[in-house]
Amino acid sequence: MSAVPEVKSADASMQASAISTIVLGFAADPMTRWVWPDSSEYLKVMPRFVKAFGGGAFEHGTADITEGARAAALWLPPGVAPDEAEMGAIMEETLRPEIAEDVGAVMKGMAEYHPHEPHWYLPLIAADPKWIGQGLGALLMKHALRRCDEQGIAAYLESSNPRNISLYERHGFKIIGKIQRGASPVLTPMLRPRP
Repeated sequence: MSAVPEVKSADASMQASAISTIVLGFAADPMTRWVWPDSSEYLKVMPRFVKAFGGGAFEHGTADITEGARAAALWLPPGVAPDEAEMGAIMEETLRPEIAEDVGAVMKGMAEYHPHEPHWYLPLIAADPKWIGQGLGALLMKHALRRCDEQGIAAYLESSNPRNISLYERHGFKIIGKIQRGASPVLTPMLRPRP
């Protein structure tokens, strides 16, 4: 194993591993567990949600993983969006009625903050909890942001966990708002302006 773990693009053969890593990494995430608090349901629904939300990264060669799929980031290139129809179907099938309105308002807030200029979008980044604190998130961010800088394009994300905000800020992202409705946790939209 090299001193600095390698980041590579996850091809089709690595897709399942990358999705599993993200599912593990979001198992204690405030937003995903508010939406799916039951562990069995979370484990059943989340892989499908990951594919709908960030799966376009696999098709465009912009799903980044570290050695052993210890961490993964799904970046959507400019002009590529999450599969909103599939996300809507998942929500319709799985949402508890008492949070449906609040989830709808959070998703509306996400749409309102999403930049209109060309940008790279990071719907999902996570490390397997066993490997948290090893610098893998920073490694993935540096790898992708080099591409943004080379292209002179902004980057955008929504942080669903307050603990991750400082990581994003260290990489040039600025908080541009706050998305929260009813009992929902706070979702923090963050933009890294084009260089």
